[in-house]
Amino acid sequence: MEILTGIVDQVNNLLWGKNILVVLLIGAALLASVGTRFMQFRLLGAILSVFTNDEKKENGISSLETFFLGTACRVGAGNIAGVVAAITVGGAGSLFWMWLVALLGASTSFVESTLAVLYREKNKDGKYIGGTPWIIRKKYKLGWLGGIYAIASILCYVGVTQVMSNSVTESVSSAYNINQDWVSIGLTVIVGLIIFGKGKKDAIIEALNKIVPIMATLYLGVVIYILLRNIGQIPSMVHTIFTQAFGAQEIAGGAIGVVIMQGVRRGLFSNEAGSGNSNYAAAVADIEQPAKQGMVQALGVFVDTLLVCSATAFVVLLAGAKKVVGVEGMMLNGKELSGMALFQESIKAHIGWVGLPFTVVIIFFFSLSTILAVAYFGKNALNYISEKTSLNIVYQIAIILMVYVGGIKQNIFVWSLADFGLGIMTVINIIFLAPLAKETFVELKKYEVLLKEKRYEIKKEKTEKKMVRERN
Repeated sequence: MEILTGIVDQVNNLLWGKNILVVLLIGAALLASVGTRFMQFRLLGAILSVFTNDEKKENGISSLETFFLGTACRVGAGNIAGVVAAITVGGAGSLFWMWLVALLGASTSFVESTLAVLYREKNKDGKYIGGTPWIIRKKYKLGWLGGIYAIASILCYVGVTQVMSNSVTESVSSAYNINQDWVSIGLTVIVGLIIFGKGKKDAIIEALNKIVPIMATLYLGVVIYILLRNIGQIPSMVHTIFTQAFGAQEIAGGAIGVVIMQGVRRGLFSNEAGSGNSNYAAAVADIEQPAKQGMVQALGVFVDTLLVCSATAFVVLLAGAKKVVGVEGMMLNGKELSGMALFQESIKAHIGWVGLPFTVVIIFFFSLSTILAVAYFGKNALNYISEKTSLNIVYQIAIILMVYVGGIKQNIFVWSLADFGLGIMTVINIIFLAPLAKETFVELKKYEVLLKEKRYEIKKEKTEKKMVRERN
């Protein structure tokens, strides 16, 4: 066990500690942005249209449903704890670098998700299935490497499940002094009922169709209320973000590198563009245009970082929390705070005692949605290795058990496995998918032609209707 722990720690220190993943992810984002001619800006209207122009599928999975699935995996407790940690260490300026990374990373997600649709297959039930392992096997004929990616995925998801479960039980236990064991049992039952539930489609997909809109509306609704209440402070907050991102004080003090790296790392690791995670979601969509599905997952990056991560940072900054030299945490109302304590105190400063139960509810929804998403993704990863139903049932049971175990107690090694799995996934995904990016550029051009034709037809139809009205 010690040998295994040592290997995992060494790999994590190399990939995460030496910023190798940061370099790879930024390189991939720049390549994808230039190659698509910055589609995330040029085609923003088409990207946003997934909310108004979703193709409903009676049995298949629609684009909007895969958006919920991908968003559920991206948006978790880390969107609160991770963002708070970033601005605690790097200050308000870190948020600017999160934004920049998200704007560039959206194109990475477009490229990898488009490839997932191009190289997907149908399983024995006639449903679409795919992701990075299938791309590697079909394009490079390296089935064994696809298997390594799939195994790394499962290791990551098992670790993530424990992290999310522990976030829920700790938040409830600390807030209301409830025994963590009982909270863990309750969460385990909820997850089990959803995973093995029945519906017209996959039970997890149907659950996330309800959970993701609710949690997004609840969280962003409260943040909008906070922004409106503090509208006079917003210009000052924005000024602080930009001045600390490029500030002379940070440069003179040698802290500018910390500011940049905190923002870049949090942005990259939160939206997961480049890891291939969203490929499992993109591949299952019942959709004919690969580029359209790429846009759906690009939208997920925007939502994760530009909306949810920003919302968390705004809550803390507008509460008056400040980064003070020589203090590890941030100062708020004369107290040095960090982590969830800082977020909870910030929320309470805005909305009073309701802030505590609100935080608990948000952590519950964020964590539950991530647990369900990785349960679904892991099932797809296992299908690459074997489509035996019994194997998938074993995996789902393992996820449910990990919810219970993680809820009772933290296991640092299992947490490290999550970083290890995600690191291996990202390295393989970028190295082998980057050379295929040109294929997605071609698909994007094809889709842009269709968009122009559609706009022309809509304009023509409006003109004809106008002429008819004028004649009458």
